[in-house]
Amino acid sequence: MRAKVSLIATGLIVGASLTSFGQQTASNPPLLKSLGYILQADKLAKSRAAAVQELTRSDRDLIVIDATYDGTKRWEKRELDAIREGKAGRMVVCYLSVGEAEDYRTYWQAQWDADKDGVPDVNAPEFLNAENPDWEGNYKVKYWDPQWQEIILQEVQLIIAQGFDGVYLDIIDAFEFFEYDARSDDWIDDRANPETGNTYREDMVQWVSKIRNALKHGGESRWLIPQNGEALVESKGYLGLIDAIGAEDIFTNGKRPQKKSEVSYRLSFLSKAMDANKPVFVIEYARNQRARAAAVDGAKAAGFSLLLTDRPLKTLGEVDTP
Repeated sequence: MRAKVSLIATGLIVGASLTSFGQQTASNPPLLKSLGYILQADKLAKSRAAAVQELTRSDRDLIVIDATYDGTKRWEKRELDAIREGKAGRMVVCYLSVGEAEDYRTYWQAQWDADKDGVPDVNAPEFLNAENPDWEGNYKVKYWDPQWQEIILQEVQLIIAQGFDGVYLDIIDAFEFFEYDARSDDWIDDRANPETGNTYREDMVQWVSKIRNALKHGGESRWLIPQNGEALVESKGYLGLIDAIGAEDIFTNGKRPQKKSEVSYRLSFLSKAMDANKPVFVIEYARNQRARAAAVDGAKAAGFSLLLTDRPLKTLGEVDTP
């Protein structure tokens, strides 16, 4: 889930700890044990410089932020270097939504939904779908569409040029939107995509593979961490494309614990990631002590690292390591 930021970007939130990494990338960084994940860096401190200092002084090993500080101005390489150098072995990766278009990004054109009714207008590109009813300004996309992919791949190149250590990909679970069957009011696993001849899951794996290839720059491979969509671990080749997984709302749903059946279902996939030495970042938005206890107990039992934070994503939050 993402908190909406005005204008171009989402950016950064909370802190979490995560399981020590097993297999490392070619750069072979030290073991990473804690996560900072903040989508609104401009809310973290009173100024841009102060936000850099706050992130630099934090105790987190891995920090996820947006490409920009406040939705308008991109982070400069010197700022990212300062944040990275605040702790030995730290990595700084960039948040990027790859399954929805956001009307506060630079690529968005007003004529795509001029009347802002949530329905793409006649001048909208073919890849644009309906607005997400849960997130104003976020529109589902045909993520397999070449025009959409070109937009995101251009952004990946800008992220590399900024000096990030990798990307944190949101809306990987976009395939679930297309797997829903209105006639049966149910989801169809491995549903076929009539536009490509693949399943929607295969199309997402291929999309992630293209992003992985784009991250290879100058002989150096950067990190790729998807958020949610963990069912893809059963898709051929997917685990070989990713370095870790972020997972939201595994154990809690706001004020209450998740249903045991839902927890077990998602853990069945995340355990396979752990078996493949892919760290799991568990992010929970527990709103009371009962939910917090469920998150802590569940993460410890599973051996995951836990981040407890608020849904607006404005703070470093709290971490709990296994």
